[in-house]
Amino acid sequence: MSWHSSLNVGHLIVGFTALFFVLAGYAVLASAFVPPTGIFLLDVLAQDTHYKYFALFLIPTSSYFVIANWVGWQYYQNS
Repeated sequence: MSWHSSLNVGHLIVGFTALFFVLAGYAVLASAFVPPTGIFLLDVLAQDTHYKYFALFLIPTSSYFVIANWVGWQYYQNS
C-alpha cells in the first residue's frame, strides 16, 4: 500500500470521526433546544432519551477497556 492510499485512509478516518462527533453533539446537546428538523435520523436522535448517550459513551469506554487490557497484557508478558 503506497503512502498516497494511506493518506486517503487517514483522511477518511478523520472525516468519519468528525461526522460522528457532530452528530453526537447534536443528539446530546443541541437537540433539546432546536425544533424538529424534518430529517428522520436527527429527529429520532432528538426524541430518544436513553440510547443516544449509549452511542456517545461507547467509544471512550471501549478505548479505555482496550488500553487497560493491552497494558495488563504487557505486564503479564514482561513479568
